[in-house]
Amino acid sequence: MAVSMRDLDPAFQGAGQKAGMEIWRIENFRPVPVPTSSHGKFFTGDSYIILKTTALKSGAFRHDIHYWQGKDTSQDEAGAAAMKTVELDAALGGRAVQYREVQGHETAQFLSYFKPCIIPQAGGASSGFKHVQPEEHETRLYVCKGKHVVHVKEVAFARSTLNHDDIFILDTKSKIFQFNGSNSSIQERAKALEVVQHIKDTYHDGKCEVAAIEDGRLMSDAETGEFWGFFGGFAPLPRKTFSEDDKTVEASSPKLLRITKGQTEPVDADPLTRELLDTNHCYILDCGIEVFVWTGRNTSLDDRKTGSTAVEELVHGPDRPKAHVIRVIEGFETVVFRSKFDSWPQTNDVTVSEDGRGKVAALLKRQGFNVKGLLKAAPAKEEPQPYIDCTGNLQVWRINGQEKTLIPSAEQSKFYSGDCYIFQYSYPGEDKEEILIGTWFGKQSVEEERTAAISLASKMVEALKSQAAQARIFEGNEPIQFFSIFQSFVVFKGGVSSGYKNYIAENGVADETYSEDGVALFRVQGSGPENMQAIQVAPVASSLNSCYCYILHSGSTVFTWSGNLTTADDHELVERQLDIIKPNLQSKPQKEGTETDQFWELLGGKLEFPGQKITRDAESDPHLFSCSFSKGNLKVSEIYNFSQDDLMTEDIFILDCHSDIFVWIGQQVESKSKPQALTIAEKFIEQDVLLEKLSRDAPIFIVMEGFEPSFFTRFFTWDSAKSAMHGNSFQRKYSIMKNGAAPTPDKPKRRPPASYGGRSSVPDKSQRSRSMSFSPDRVRVRGRSPAFNALAATFEGPNARNLSTPPPMVRKIYPKSVTPDSAKLDAAKLASRSAAIAALTASFEQPAPPSPASAPSRIPKPKPSPETPKSEPNSNSMSSRIEALTIQEDVKEDEAEDEEGLPIYPYERLKVFSTEPVTDIDVTKRETYLSSEEFREKFGMAKDAFYKWGEGMLANLDAKYCLRREGTAVPF
Repeated sequence: MAVSMRDLDPAFQGAGQKAGMEIWRIENFRPVPVPTSSHGKFFTGDSYIILKTTALKSGAFRHDIHYWQGKDTSQDEAGAAAMKTVELDAALGGRAVQYREVQGHETAQFLSYFKPCIIPQAGGASSGFKHVQPEEHETRLYVCKGKHVVHVKEVAFARSTLNHDDIFILDTKSKIFQFNGSNSSIQERAKALEVVQHIKDTYHDGKCEVAAIEDGRLMSDAETGEFWGFFGGFAPLPRKTFSEDDKTVEASSPKLLRITKGQTEPVDADPLTRELLDTNHCYILDCGIEVFVWTGRNTSLDDRKTGSTAVEELVHGPDRPKAHVIRVIEGFETVVFRSKFDSWPQTNDVTVSEDGRGKVAALLKRQGFNVKGLLKAAPAKEEPQPYIDCTGNLQVWRINGQEKTLIPSAEQSKFYSGDCYIFQYSYPGEDKEEILIGTWFGKQSVEEERTAAISLASKMVEALKSQAAQARIFEGNEPIQFFSIFQSFVVFKGGVSSGYKNYIAENGVADETYSEDGVALFRVQGSGPENMQAIQVAPVASSLNSCYCYILHSGSTVFTWSGNLTTADDHELVERQLDIIKPNLQSKPQKEGTETDQFWELLGGKLEFPGQKITRDAESDPHLFSCSFSKGNLKVSEIYNFSQDDLMTEDIFILDCHSDIFVWIGQQVESKSKPQALTIAEKFIEQDVLLEKLSRDAPIFIVMEGFEPSFFTRFFTWDSAKSAMHGNSFQRKYSIMKNGAAPTPDKPKRRPPASYGGRSSVPDKSQRSRSMSFSPDRVRVRGRSPAFNALAATFEGPNARNLSTPPPMVRKIYPKSVTPDSAKLDAAKLASRSAAIAALTASFEQPAPPSPASAPSRIPKPKPSPETPKSEPNSNSMSSRIEALTIQEDVKEDEAEDEEGLPIYPYERLKVFSTEPVTDIDVTKRETYLSSEEFREKFGMAKDAFYKWGEGMLANLDAKYCLRREGTAVPF
């Protein structure tokens, strides 16, 4: 509901038109704006109105109005604040949620606006109190309560006030003491330190000492003795005597009251349902510690003000506990309010739609209403960004029963809907290498293999000392990070795993596994070459959609179909995916409305089909929850206006973005709780705390403190130094306070920008697009220039391992005459050699020498990398393997073959297609396991000469001479 401009208090003109906070103080029953510099400063004799305006992802504003009542404010002023709050809400369109805040009993949401705390000062303006400005600093004692937001209250400066359960702050002229009760938690102590810093900065200009006093510490400690000296010396603390503030009030059964003609009357609410609320009336829902005022859309402004008076009388009644009063408007009820009802419809006709907002605003404007805020349009939708570097190393395993089988690189982007997969992706992060280990469950996969996949993936994370992020992904709900990693992704029907085959056999279900010779239909989707998918669907006309392109084949007959709503980019994607699914075959293009009879015959005839995009749940405004999990019960508490500092190392937190769920685990969390992270996320989805209809198949990411990926940290203003610190929350903050700055942890440096033109984590579209076409014979090599990709692909067969995939971990061997310290090579030389070795090694996996026609016209000279990071022994990174090869290059031949631990195998066993292959070798350098005699026989040169020749060949020779020397293209 809007309010007429002539009835609007001038102080509210233009309020709520931009994100931020606005505060008014009630003076002579009128609102007076409080300057920004005084925000967070409250006086006990005053009443205030606080408006918090938040810009949502939808483009609209959310308004939360709080009216705060000091403990010494008059009843008249408190009533004026309540009525002015209703007026402000009406001026904003009648959608704001209103909260009554009483000093000492503020809501967590209100306190989150004024971190770390508010400390009301004595006095007031309209109450007639004088603001006392003492000349001398007065020693004060405060008690602090709360793990995530802190309630601070001044208490009597006496030993009898102290106890073992709470945290106290003693503010003296020259030093601030924090007394930590022995029964207080680490989190409470850490939050109280923030209050100490606030007092130091506010009342001491940042110039005083700080000391932490532990309950029970001996008097031999100088600061402890100094603290107790203010209380006349040490003496045992008395048992805590519970005050009114310490009483825990349980929520009572909801009671519904209707306001009629200024009077309240009970409503028979058994059961309590949405149908009981009439749009023409106001209602009070009394839940004991929470009291809600619900206002119908057609309720008059006078009735709304009457409701405010009635609820004030209710909460001030005899024997009433301190209660929070929350006002909601019909159609914009909070989650907490809706959760009180036994049933609540998912949709509501009274909700103002975005499409009709402009018409409603124009109508109200003609009637003299303030419509600012109603005209804000939704922002243009942007292409989602993966926030992950896409030039890393990828390995994929398929689950077979209880085991995992490594998939060849040429096939690692082809999944089956009946199977489960594990993928491991290593990529350069902001300041260190990051790892993501995930599981993907096909829609037709069996539960036994899903359980096995989770178990095996968890073991992989444990083997990496929990330094990897973990993901659980279901088919059809893949996040943008997944598609960006795989880039060209295909999902076939059916499965090839033992679990799927057993299920088919035991249940007599028809096997739908994809066959190249059968009839198959694929929907092609994505935003570009770096993010495109082909999903096999049922080969019937109803599977078509006007928004997509499709590939239909039956044996050697191939059709491509383009819907009327597709674009040129969509048509390019279907051609790229055609190279993967049916290469070397000419397709027959079909456009919607001009299809041939043969096309419809393959689909079983014409049928109706949709014309809307298939979309996954959109990302919403993120919500952070702290959680505790015990005996299968999950309890969560929302952290409002969250920041990185709210992530406390002793706790587990859930970040809910609707489309994705993140579980953050602190370093100090009990070890028994860490393996339960996935269960915690599943329980959270099941509870659906925000009543947002969370998908049971929503992607879940498990993130460990200190190893947060960029697609998680983007929701915060992130300082990586904070998450890399050690110790508990209190120790960390106390160290910063005492030392003046956070210590800089020793962290591995991020590798320098690659000279081959790798992609950034959030590249523009031109940077992401690839110039080379995709086909099974053209294996994707990540992180290299297109020219080098084409060259490397020339020498890689369909069964060759993707050079981006790290081999099994091998021990790096240094010759006796070469130590790790003396093995450092010039960076430019190493970069040049690494390129040569990578291309040469690829050629050794070929079943036959490459055709001369496949070589490009010229090979670009690799640019030297500005810095080569030092590799540690036992590393399985690409840089360590290249360094190992390069070190061997400078070693004499007889020394290279006699290196300790390097076995020698015959040529016949080292071949890719050997009948008795060797399995415990680094397959990227098969030739190094040959004896010197057999190496010279097969290659026509010694090992050291071979590697030096390879370097010079790539740097100086034309491509027509590349690997065509007689005797060099050996068919391993």
